[in-house]
Amino acid sequence: MDFKDHFSSQAKEYSKYRPEYPKELFLYLSSIVKEHNTAWDCATGNGQAAIGLEPYFDKIIATDASSSQIKHARLHPKIEYRTVTAENSGLASDSIDLLTVATAIHWFNSEIFFPEVNRIVKNGGVIAVWTYSETMINEEIDKVSEHFTHSIVGKYWAQEIKKAWDFRNKITLPFEKIETPDFEFHLKWDLSDYLNFLYTWSATQNYIKETGKDPIKLFYNDCLSAWKDRDIKRDVKLDLFLKAGRIIK
Repeated sequence: MDFKDHFSSQAKEYSKYRPEYPKELFLYLSSIVKEHNTAWDCATGNGQAAIGLEPYFDKIIATDASSSQIKHARLHPKIEYRTVTAENSGLASDSIDLLTVATAIHWFNSEIFFPEVNRIVKNGGVIAVWTYSETMINEEIDKVSEHFTHSIVGKYWAQEIKKAWDFRNKITLPFEKIETPDFEFHLKWDLSDYLNFLYTWSATQNYIKETGKDPIKLFYNDCLSAWKDRDIKRDVKLDLFLKAGRIIK
């Protein structure tokens, strides 16, 4: 199948400015698997989730369809990076204890991907997928941010993103359900950190490609006014929504 590449152009920025996933998430994922031999981080991007899994598994196979993302991935002796699609990974049958998909399941062709999951993950193994919310900083900044997200770059989001926005209802796993907790990010960002995060968005990059203009500049003054002082480190919260299933054969 064709791979829709939404992130290669900003792979370097993605590596630098996407937030780290909470350590508590990986501790929890480790607790729900029976064996800790091999994990597969699918659509790894630059390896953020793969690095988080490292303390808990003997080996992590981290795959992404974007060679540019893999080029900027974080190297580690336990992690083997491969450039392949989610639907055609080439991984051996019954070889994986835990499969993770971080903020990417909405891009996949589920009719092809889930049978592959059933083939590759061991009997009793686990698939875990997650996404996260929009940033929550304070009322004034959040209002400006919402305008950017849904008005300025609103029409430049791919249709698949809408599944991520309604993760609880739109994403279902055809495996034995595991009841999971939700998690939170707690970050400290100045204005530059926040704007650099926005530059990693596919909608921001799509806007730039289609118009030749920078959408950040259209709301920069309003954002600076809401932030008050660009050098202030503000508390940033994001909710992380997790779903998991156990593969029973």
